[in-house]
Amino acid sequence: MTESTPLPPRPHWQRVLWLGAGLLALATGVIGIFLPLLPTTPFVLLAAFCFSRGSERFERWLLEHRRFGPMVRDWRASRAIPLRTKQLAWTMMALGSAWAWWLLPPRLGWLPAACCALVAVWMWRLPTRAAVVAGETP
Repeated sequence: MTESTPLPPRPHWQRVLWLGAGLLALATGVIGIFLPLLPTTPFVLLAAFCFSRGSERFERWLLEHRRFGPMVRDWRASRAIPLRTKQLAWTMMALGSAWAWWLLPPRLGWLPAACCALVAVWMWRLPTRAAVVAGETP
């Protein structure tokens, strides 16, 4: 949703639910910055989706955010992930899965790796955005 497109009329209780879901998704994404097995980007994108349905103010804030805004704007513009981002995500998921396998009991050690494998396959199937040349806008 762009700034010029107003939110469709929704009952107040729906907007509150969308806003709450967006805040929860954003909080989870922020926690994912510090926890290796919890991804950040999908939760930030989910927060943007929820905010677009619940709060123009929060959506605008997220789009203008110094760290989160570029990833949301990039996703909305191209529905693609830069190759470097994919490589970093795969590396972190592999390291996090190995770490979890080492620390968790044997009957649970496979679970993080299975979840990360599903996310990696999903990410693999997404288009890869070409690298942006310095000074060029995507």
